[in-house]
Amino acid sequence: MRIADKMAFEQVKTSIGKNRTDMAELQNQAATQKRLTKPSDDPLAATRVLQARTDINTGQQFIKSINQAKMFLEYSDQSLGELSEVLMRAKELAVSQSNDASADEHTRRVTATEVQQLFSQAVQVGNRKIGDRFLFGGFKTTRPPFDPNGNYRGDSGEIKISVDKEAAVAMNIPGDRVFLGRSVQTPRSAGPAQQNPASPQSPAEEPVVLRGPAGEKLAMLNQDVSGATSVGSGPKDAEQPKSMLGESWSTEGISIFKVLSDLETALRVNDKATIQESMDTLDEALAQVVISRSQLGARSNTLNSSIENLQKGQVETKSMSSQLEDADTFELVSDINKTESTLKASLATSGKLIQPSLLDFLR
Repeated sequence: MRIADKMAFEQVKTSIGKNRTDMAELQNQAATQKRLTKPSDDPLAATRVLQARTDINTGQQFIKSINQAKMFLEYSDQSLGELSEVLMRAKELAVSQSNDASADEHTRRVTATEVQQLFSQAVQVGNRKIGDRFLFGGFKTTRPPFDPNGNYRGDSGEIKISVDKEAAVAMNIPGDRVFLGRSVQTPRSAGPAQQNPASPQSPAEEPVVLRGPAGEKLAMLNQDVSGATSVGSGPKDAEQPKSMLGESWSTEGISIFKVLSDLETALRVNDKATIQESMDTLDEALAQVVISRSQLGARSNTLNSSIENLQKGQVETKSMSSQLEDADTFELVSDINKTESTLKASLATSGKLIQPSLLDFLR
């Protein structure tokens, strides 16, 4: 096979060009400490790295939103804690003025003034805001939800924030639920429990457990051979509290402002019976606030768990991305030395290959 000078020259040029290209890529990797500097280096790994970057940015935005929601919930819980103190103080005043031994018409009239101040303090709690957003106005966060008389001007909306791609948590509790008692679960008597007919195919079946909204065990239904349904914990009827068997759940609470207003009025008119009744309603109002605070606490725990999961996910995603994208320093230095030696060898052999020419033989 005849090897022309042009062919030898092209081969030398190609070899040296390839060696210099490899050397330039290795030097770029050493400067950036990245194995992937362009998608063509490893298309599959580059796709995964881009997806990992998207997931990291999305997780950071979730964490930012969750931190903002946590501040909203924590300040709401702090405000409801102050409301609880207001109600406890009102009950202390009601207890002290509920009998003639320690109170009279004059002391009750003086105490009514303090209850009036407690009413105003409760309104102030309802109009709390963080930044430029009111806490208890539902979706209407740009104006005070309560007027000085305790009338609600907000709505029942719950502002939900996403904690991941498939879940959301409400960051607020509407004021009508906390202060006016709307949509609050409280026990209410509703008659006897329903009976379930026995299955004709089996004379004795497993007992059915009745549970309340919170998952607590209320009673057990047992079926005898005749198909009659009994309530108890064994084959025969057992004694059960009537409040457990005939209990359903209501969605109406009480108005905290009405409780305080009625107590103030009773103190001013020296109505001892109403003052005594107000102690029970104040207990119900306090329980209503406690329920709302428990909901806030549950949501805060959910947000804390979500942040921990997101942070763990980001660490794992960054680790996976680093394995795909970052260069191995020791391997990189070894490749640079090997490529440099190859380049020097190519230059040395190329000089000897193309050095003789026709002019060298025409002397």
